[in-house]
Amino acid sequence: MAVGAAAFVRANSVVAPVPLVPEIRLHLASEVTPIWQATEETLARNAVPPPFWAFAWAGGQALARHLLDRPDIVAGRDVLDFGSGSGLVAIAAAKAGAACVVAADIDPFAAAAIAANAALNRAEIAIITADLTDAPIKDFAVVTAGDVCYEQPMAARATAWLRRQAARGSLVLLGDPRRAYVPTTGLRERARYAVPTSRELEDREVRETVVWQVLSEAAVAVGR
Repeated sequence: MAVGAAAFVRANSVVAPVPLVPEIRLHLASEVTPIWQATEETLARNAVPPPFWAFAWAGGQALARHLLDRPDIVAGRDVLDFGSGSGLVAIAAAKAGAACVVAADIDPFAAAAIAANAALNRAEIAIITADLTDAPIKDFAVVTAGDVCYEQPMAARATAWLRRQAARGSLVLLGDPRRAYVPTTGLRERARYAVPTSRELEDREVRETVVWQVLSEAAVAVGR
């Protein structure tokens, strides 16, 4: 599957710079419809998830930009990028001087895209495909998540898991362009960006996107 996934990623993408983070290049879809169709055809044979890895989503772009603009956040620290997709945020963390970067995504095609994008940008990144919401993990100084609040079940599980990491002492950062299921409490704004987007993916050409610090349940309870 790994070889097939790598071949699929390369055959259905082009290398292009990320609009808000042009110093990083990724294997991205040149058009939305063809790659979705290609994925659906493969899906019928191999149960392939949707190609979220093929796009630089607004939340990830903002979070990547923030880490590159503020390398002190991750420099010399261990970083976990949750729901990594293309690996954009993980690559930004590596470029910003993180001691160790782990990109986590349950989609094996995303894992293949992360590997290809890491090599393209000469970034050293470890990749895991376990569902971390069901598994214990080591403590990371920084946990990042870009654009994970687009569906209610995913947003609820991700938010609960991110709050648990905050409770363990991690700095948890969430990049979100005001998706429908982003939490309404327990977030502290760290930065705000106007992110160029495509009308094929979004309802506008620029999305205001916030980098939030996710607080633990205990911090939320006491109103911090």
